[in-house]
Amino acid sequence: MTAAGEAVLQVLSGASPCVNSCDRCLNISSSGVSFKFNVKYAKNKGTGYAELHNGLKSRWRVCAFHGVDRDSHGKTGCNRLKSGCCKCRRIESIDGLTVDNGRQPSFPNKSESNEPNVHDFKLDRQLKNGKAGISSNDKLNASGSITNTVHKVWAKSVEDEAWDLLRESIVYYCGNPVGTIAANDPNDSTILNYDQVFIRDFIPSGIAFLLKGECDIVRNFILHTLQLQSWEKTMDCHSPGQGLMPASFKVRTVPLDGDDSATEEVLDPDFGEAAIGRVAPVDSGLWWIILLRAYGKCSGDLSVQERVDVQTGIKMILKLCLADGFDMFPTLLVTDGSCMIDRRMGIHGHPLEIQALFYSALLSAREMLTPEDGSADLIRALNNRLVALSFHIREYYWIDMKKLNEIYRYKTEEYSYDAVNKFNIYPDQIPPWLVEFMPHIGGYLIGNLQPAHMDFRFFSLGNLWSVVSSLATVDQSHAILDLIEAKWAELVADMPLKICYPALEGQEWRIITGSDPKNTPWSYHNGGSWPTLLWQLTVACIKMNRVEIAEKAVKLAERHISGDKWPEYYDTKRGRFIGKQSRLYQTWSIAGYLVAKLLLDNPAAAKVLVTEEDSELVNAFSCMISASPRRRKRGRKKQTFIV
Repeated sequence: MTAAGEAVLQVLSGASPCVNSCDRCLNISSSGVSFKFNVKYAKNKGTGYAELHNGLKSRWRVCAFHGVDRDSHGKTGCNRLKSGCCKCRRIESIDGLTVDNGRQPSFPNKSESNEPNVHDFKLDRQLKNGKAGISSNDKLNASGSITNTVHKVWAKSVEDEAWDLLRESIVYYCGNPVGTIAANDPNDSTILNYDQVFIRDFIPSGIAFLLKGECDIVRNFILHTLQLQSWEKTMDCHSPGQGLMPASFKVRTVPLDGDDSATEEVLDPDFGEAAIGRVAPVDSGLWWIILLRAYGKCSGDLSVQERVDVQTGIKMILKLCLADGFDMFPTLLVTDGSCMIDRRMGIHGHPLEIQALFYSALLSAREMLTPEDGSADLIRALNNRLVALSFHIREYYWIDMKKLNEIYRYKTEEYSYDAVNKFNIYPDQIPPWLVEFMPHIGGYLIGNLQPAHMDFRFFSLGNLWSVVSSLATVDQSHAILDLIEAKWAELVADMPLKICYPALEGQEWRIITGSDPKNTPWSYHNGGSWPTLLWQLTVACIKMNRVEIAEKAVKLAERHISGDKWPEYYDTKRGRFIGKQSRLYQTWSIAGYLVAKLLLDNPAAAKVLVTEEDSELVNAFSCMISASPRRRKRGRKKQTFIV
């Protein structure tokens, strides 16, 4: 056995009594290196954590647990789901940390470095173990083995804590789990609507439960939100179109009619009539269809999507989205704040996020719709829209260095069927930041396109879901991931992932956001860093076989997110500060991390979310490309007019 295999790290508990009489002994062995420590816990409300003490020296956090038994949300007379994990315990002391020669290794203080302590752990280069012939490589291998093992312990503890928190956020209706609340911070007195179940927020929670094999909550969510779809909704005497899904719902307990002594539970939906800004959620129905497909593929239960009421719900959403209007474009026309960015941020028009979800929902719906006489016209309209939408996004939203040079030389005021600059984009619209930001290798889909306007901002969710749904071509998908790698410092930095880049600042921020105090530069939707985006990044990376990008991002998030109490978002250019108004214990931050971890452990499971490119769409797209004026100039016959 090599010297590296003989290195032993022992962590022995102190002699002080355990407060709650719960001693746990953890044994780990890897690559011939083993260490053992006896852990003592003490009750601590809020965030409990374990620390290794190196005498009076610095501390190292090994694991983080959060969990105080709280009342269940929207539940009467029902038992909570209980986790088998130990909650709210803190290691008071661990003494005698030694290697085989009795020397104590150094654990750096977390506050002194931005690097995670598990990565900073090093075997003392001056280690003297009384044995001759130990090479420096053996020492480094021993150090690396210990570091990797310790990191796995750390990551596992964070993952266990996340599952505890996710299960604590479950909402019950008539004794059955139907969703998860948006945030579950016991110390926050200003709840607003964070105690409700949001459709878009539940998506990563639902996927996490599906990947874990706990499908009932997702089935209940799908069917109960479907019932809310048919509710009558009005605001100022106006009713939106049929098929609209609510933004959120809340379980309320109300007295029975005619009997004040008895109560019943009801679902109270919000279609935007109570939301800040009174904006209808366009993305809710699209996410609902995507989750329905994922449920069928993951559980194998296709009976839900084949139900008559579910088929009707799908058709109502499609008819609402495919309805004729005044727009000349195949993209969905929406108002500001109708998706994840639910405040005024200048995304009104045809934002990429909505188009990517729209495309994904169309593909998912086509896969699930049962063939019948009444759906033939709908499927025909759906197929036509898929072809037009994919061509429009790939051809006109795409930008890289080559396309940027082309826009820089655009001619304007072209009145012609064969115009190259179809949308009359003025070259002076190219912002100075883009010239510096655009790498030579890589590209992305712009945020929005309207007549005489291109929003050149990079929106993470829209680009990532374009990769997942195959709205972007294979080359474009790789180029998007190339850009994320090339601009890691701007888009990821200290906490993944920027919701958009760059932030609106100065006069531009005042005009576009209306001086929104929550969307200040590099905060919230205006360039904030959102950990929930980890799961979309992971799915995109797995699809393109570039898992190392997602692994790097997840490890980066693991450094701080548990200790920071799972914030909703982070502020500053590098994402170093917890957001000024960020909610703690934000459920989709927790669920997004869990989905990323589950998919990295089992990449094959990503197929329940990925949609591959359809061969018929590829052929149709190729025909449209060949007819494009950018590829071929068309000669038009001279026409004679009789006056």
